[in-house]
Amino acid sequence: MDVKIGVSQSPRELALVSSQTAEEVEALVAGVFDGSNPVLSLVDEKGRKFLVPAEKISYVEIGPSDSRKVGFATS
Repeated sequence: MDVKIGVSQSPRELALVSSQTAEEVEALVAGVFDGSNPVLSLVDEKGRKFLVPAEKISYVEIGPSDSRKVGFATS
């Protein structure tokens, strides 16, 4: 799952590929926005943990992982 997080007062976004489902990521984000958790914690496919304080999150985009095709296709 591709996850992009906009961080306030930063010109760049945080992008990661997570092995969690869209529903799991959405539940974690909802927990941050309803105030039950002050920090969003996500783990990417390589095992790195990302911690983002709730007050710094501008937006969260959740989408399917892009599978890029390599090579040439014949028509």
